[in-house]
Amino acid sequence: MIHKNVQADFCARVSEPVIDASSYVHPLAAVIGNVILGKNIMVSPTACVRGDEGQPIYVGDDSNIQDGVVIHALETEVNGEVVENNLVEVKGKKYAVYVGNRVSLAHQVQIHGPSAVMDDTFVGMKVLVFKSFVGKNCVIEPAAVLIGVKIPDGCYVEAGSIINNQHKANNLPAITDDYPMKDMNKGVVHVNVSLARGYLKMGKK
Repeated sequence: MIHKNVQADFCARVSEPVIDASSYVHPLAAVIGNVILGKNIMVSPTACVRGDEGQPIYVGDDSNIQDGVVIHALETEVNGEVVENNLVEVKGKKYAVYVGNRVSLAHQVQIHGPSAVMDDTFVGMKVLVFKSFVGKNCVIEPAAVLIGVKIPDGCYVEAGSIINNQHKANNLPAITDDYPMKDMNKGVVHVNVSLARGYLKMGKK
């Protein structure tokens, strides 16, 4: 399901998702409102990307949004006034949620804005990211919770961890050559880009 958002006092403009022709949105997924999806993105069944409260929501090239993922955000305007605290800035532009290139959002992940997840990061099953900025080349292991923190580039968060202050975030372990999940994202990205291409091709027959 792909459709416009409704107009409200927290969202004055009605927007339709902008989805690159190389990306695939499954019929049982929902992409609503001010959402920009880049190239080669796989949006799996029951995923929901909803740019009807906080907006815009951006997802970069070669990323994947797996089954049951929710991307949503707090309101970014009230009665026509911008709520700056509910926006994140990336490369000079402001977003409710920003997801970079080659990012994997595994099953049942929740990315709730204001938040950003940068390039080449793997976000494991049932992770919650809220009011947080996750750097490049990170691994967030399954069931971790990130609230109000900035995760440095090249770090990993252990499964089930709660990272809710910057001291914890600053002391996360770095990904090294012996870290078992260091190359996992590459394979997940490859699989999902291939799936997107395959499902698009199937739909054209």
